[in-house]
Order: sequence, then structure tokens, then C-alpha cells
Amino acid sequence: MVKDVFFSASARLNPAHAAVAILVLEDERYVMQLRDNIPGIFYPNHWGCFGGAVDPGERPLQAVRRELLEELEFKAGSASRFTRFQYDLKRLGRGKIDRIYYEVPVTRQEFKRFVLHEGKAFKAFTGRQLLGEKRVSPYDAFAIWLHCKQKRLKL
Repeated sequence: MVKDVFFSASARLNPAHAAVAILVLEDERYVMQLRDNIPGIFYPNHWGCFGGAVDPGERPLQAVRRELLEELEFKAGSASRFTRFQYDLKRLGRGKIDRIYYEVPVTRQEFKRFVLHEGKAFKAFTGRQLLGEKRVSPYDAFAIWLHCKQKRLKL
């Protein structure tokens, strides 16, 4: 059950600035990662976008490129900033954190060469398939929904 993941996690969850890739195939499907089912990560065993924390001194675009290399052995060509979500965690003593999304086009050939190093699996979904899935991290689901609407893709 999802609520147990957050309340009984053995490791402390640590929100941080993140850079995230909305990987879009030529046929407009989204490449998503099935996150590991381990304590200490947000939304374990959920589908989510590839990406991760921005290291100190690193720019978000550098971080998303590094994460794609680490997680998929994918050297992204173009990457354009799509949106930014900012969370105000001052009441929790954390200040503000950003989650910045980049749209990253992926060819079929690149997709076939992906090598997964983090997570349980990766898969391509239409927007409708993904947003109908029960286990998608909510912030990534919202970003994908925004992307579908902006691109006027059918849901």
C-alpha cells in the first residue's frame, strides 16, 4: 500500500532540487522508468520520469544529462526546458526546492540502445496509457499531462 511506503520507510526521505527528462519518442510516446521498490526513495514501484538530484555546483541541464547517462547510457542530443515546479518547504525547515523538467526527443534507434542501470524497467507509453496507470508519481503525471496539453496530444 502506498501510504505505508512513506510512513514506514526505514530511510529518511530527503527532498532536493531535481532535474528531470520528459523522454519523447518520435511517435509521441513517453519513455518512463519503473522505480525500484526500496525504502528511502520517493514513490517506489511507481512509473516516473528519468532524472534526479542536482549536485552542488551543477546546473539543472547538466544534471539531467548526467542522470540520463547514469541511468540509461543515453547521451541526450537536444534538451529544452519545459516547466519548473517549485515547492515551498520553509515550514519544514527546508526552504524552496525546484523540480525542473526538460523535453528530450528520443529516436527509435536510441531507444533500442538504452541500457537500464537504475529502476526495475523502462517502457514507452502514450499519454492516455500513462495517465490511466495507477502507479505514476503524481508530480511526473502532472508534468506529462501538461506536456500532452501543450502538444495537443490526444488523451
